[in-house]
Amino acid sequence: MDWFTLYSEHWAHAVIVPPPRTAATMPKASIQSFFDPATFTVTYVLADPKTQRAAIIDSVLDYDPKSGSTSHTSADKVIAFVKQAGLHVDWLLETHAHADHLSAAPYLQNQLGGGIGIGRHICTVQAVFKKVFNAKDMNTDGAEFDHLFEDGQEFKIGNMALRVMHTPGHTPACLTYVIGEDAFVGDTLFMPDYGTARCDFPGGDAATLYQSIQKVLALPLQTRLHLCHDYPPNGREPAWESTVALQRAGNIHVHDGVTEAEFVALRTARDKTLAMPVLILPAVQINVRAGHLPPAEDNGVSYLKIPINLL
Repeated sequence: MDWFTLYSEHWAHAVIVPPPRTAATMPKASIQSFFDPATFTVTYVLADPKTQRAAIIDSVLDYDPKSGSTSHTSADKVIAFVKQAGLHVDWLLETHAHADHLSAAPYLQNQLGGGIGIGRHICTVQAVFKKVFNAKDMNTDGAEFDHLFEDGQEFKIGNMALRVMHTPGHTPACLTYVIGEDAFVGDTLFMPDYGTARCDFPGGDAATLYQSIQKVLALPLQTRLHLCHDYPPNGREPAWESTVALQRAGNIHVHDGVTEAEFVALRTARDKTLAMPVLILPAVQINVRAGHLPPAEDNGVSYLKIPINLL
């Protein structure tokens, strides 16, 4: 029995439609999710079962803010799955520079290979946080990443074609990766009962997010939307897959009929009530460096900065 059959009960299957293939020859993508309850983050392994080529999307490096120590429990679960399934990792993809968890991309790259990819507008985000942290060593050209994706760019994982959509608003660099009837939307949308991403981080903009969401919701109604986080309201179990149809019908912030002006007013008012994510200060310093720690100082230790009274 091959690995695909062994793991099929755990994997979601999506029909991929890269023309000019016929329905009989269309490849299928396999998607395995890993939910990290400490940060409410979902990591995905996206694979072509025919070629066993794969990508890992939005990985998590465990971080204890009290001790300043990192560990690899979350990433090691992904590694164990990839190795047991016999997959070959081509890409370590980020939907954006996360503010709520640290990326494990360099650790995964060391263990599994693959290139670290993010949107080209990460350069804008780097420039902002270079100033925020007075980080004189920080690049603003995206050099830490192996590839910077352009809006509309297409690339392959095995025989499967992915298309990049630039979906800014939460941050200037947010991307959605579209593959057939599946889309990995990062923080742009949450489950319909929780709504949408906040827009009050540097470079965020509610009107821009509204326009980005309209691009996502213009995908076919049956498109499955794979979310980067879930913060379950009212005690429900965590969930991280929705559809365009469900979002258009019931997203509490941006369902069909909500105007841009209404969304901007709602989003702006809500953002004023939100506390900063617990890990925002360590996370952005590391994630804009593609998950790498700042250069070690002369004692061999890396340090993160905490601005005092910045706002």
